[in-house]
Amino acid sequence: MIDSVEKEVEMIDRHLDVLKMVVNNEPIGIVKMSNESGYAHHEIRYSLRLLEEKNLIDPTKQGAVTTDQTGSFIDNLDEQIDDIRARLNAVRGSD
Repeated sequence: MIDSVEKEVEMIDRHLDVLKMVVNNEPIGIVKMSNESGYAHHEIRYSLRLLEEKNLIDPTKQGAVTTDQTGSFIDNLDEQIDDIRARLNAVRGSD
């Protein structure tokens, strides 16, 4: 059970890495992201698709770019992570 949580956290970490690359280098394409990050092309593509579905990036001919929702998502990210951390600590303390 914990293995699946760990894999999910690793995937979220990759999605956030990809989002950070877009924020810092927009527009940026899959090949450049893969070369700079070490993630495989299909992993980058999957993360970009998910980020597009969440309206955090837009695809363009020049590469991925941020949307007007990206900034507020990033601004709230620390708070969301703190909430998850608190929930995990509560789970750990309940044994």
